[in-house]
Amino acid sequence: MITYRMKDKIYINLTNRCSNACDFCVRINDTYSEYNLWLEREPTAEEVIAELGEMKDASEIVFCGYGEPLYRLDAILPISEYVHSKGKKTRINTNGQAKGIYGEGVPQMLAGYIDTISISLNAADAQSYQAVCHSQFGEQAFYDLIEFGKECKKYIPRVIFSIVDVVGEEQIEKAKQIAQETGVELRIRPYIK
Repeated sequence: MITYRMKDKIYINLTNRCSNACDFCVRINDTYSEYNLWLEREPTAEEVIAELGEMKDASEIVFCGYGEPLYRLDAILPISEYVHSKGKKTRINTNGQAKGIYGEGVPQMLAGYIDTISISLNAADAQSYQAVCHSQFGEQAFYDLIEFGKECKKYIPRVIFSIVDVVGEEQIEKAKQIAQETGVELRIRPYIK
């Protein structure tokens, strides 16, 4: 499934590749809600645009599926351009490891294409992050995602760190401090079973 709706938002599923293997990820299931998001192949930007159509009644188009969307930066840019041409807003839900995936400069590339970026903080220190997210980039992934958030603030109108509510009050308090120090909004989101 390439696109799916939840309430007034359309979600785009570009890839199943991810640099993390988080303990709490919805990918442990074959489906999310009633949607089967496992892809047989990654869709082209043209296929996504054709499926999006006019996006009637959609308030936002979100790059989020069963993988890390920033693996598909090549598709995100033309799709976002199309979405904006139809007067719709864009958001990316990401693990923030763009530097490990692409190298430097991804926030600058997203400027003008993405309205909101939500970065999964998931923990408040590198060791805790690696213990639950199991990044292929090791503990460095945590430091990179914080820098990614800071850099995104320069180019993207709204930047959010998110953390699941099951990590414990101590981690949540530390996450609040990180968000305050970086000037990034924090969203404490419920754990999805």
